[in-house]
Amino acid sequence: MTRQSVIPIRPYLIPSAARNLLLVCAAVLAACKTEKAPPQDSTRATANVTPGQGTASGPDSAAHKLGVLAQMKTPESVHYDADLDAWFISNINGNPSQHDGNGYIVRVAAESTTTTTMFAEGGKNGVKLDAPKGIATTADQLWVADIDVVRVFDKKTGKPLKTISLKTQKATFLNDIAVGSDSAVYVTDTGIIFDSKGQMTHPGVNRIFRIALSDNKVTEAATGDSLANPNGIAWDAANSRFVLAPFAGKDVQAWKPGSAPTKIADGPGQYDGIEVLRDGRILVSSWADSSVYAVRDGKMSKIVSTVSAPADIGVDSKRGVLAIPRFDQNQVEFWKIP
Repeated sequence: MTRQSVIPIRPYLIPSAARNLLLVCAAVLAACKTEKAPPQDSTRATANVTPGQGTASGPDSAAHKLGVLAQMKTPESVHYDADLDAWFISNINGNPSQHDGNGYIVRVAAESTTTTTMFAEGGKNGVKLDAPKGIATTADQLWVADIDVVRVFDKKTGKPLKTISLKTQKATFLNDIAVGSDSAVYVTDTGIIFDSKGQMTHPGVNRIFRIALSDNKVTEAATGDSLANPNGIAWDAANSRFVLAPFAGKDVQAWKPGSAPTKIADGPGQYDGIEVLRDGRILVSSWADSSVYAVRDGKMSKIVSTVSAPADIGVDSKRGVLAIPRFDQNQVEFWKIP
């Protein structure tokens, strides 16, 4: 991808831009709308999948849809915290590149996903949030990527603790966050920018940053075209590596600091969220065909279909539930992992 090049299919579409683009290209995602159906309790919903709801290929069967949490505002990331047994959902609430101060994060009890509690809201209680995206939690803190800074909160109270600026490093689009085994937080920079009309360019650099937990020191852990617009990142403890979901490439990648990324499996591309399951499978969402895949032994099997704009997915490791933020539908869907 060249600098300042216009990219025809975008990983993020603000509502007005999506509606306008539909008139030009039918291949682009549908216009954003708010789902008005009431949220369903994913812990009590039936496990029977509706015919036509999703298909799968390969050894993994289709996931079963459990419920929907509606009335989000451009939800980007869903993160499950096992200590609190709760979901955290980041809401951009507008343009993904705009410093508008109206982003927010909600908390949802994992045992009954019908009720949201405001965790941190831009402009209130000393909170600054513009366009929050990827989320990670440590023992007592919540970390969230927010355009060109990383913001840290007390994960129990939502109290803002610190802001780590990456403006000096010329960060452009901080996207996802993962905690490594070396007492550091790793953040992807996709290198893109959206203008006021929702047009996306790539003026930045494909990078992964490292932030030391001890002193908040920021260093560049990886850079270059081989990262292919890095989007999702997750720590794979069993294999002592990170897994990457690049938006511009076809390969789901493995990466260790100090080394170039390597191919795990190839598929449709335009990846966003990525998670590692306890059994070693990797789940990855794709905007290319509105699906979520399971990766096993170098092969990709579709487990969820027909979910437009599946952003940064999360996994409830206790219940085996997958959460998919539907960026263009202003909702989060919950699915039972097969």
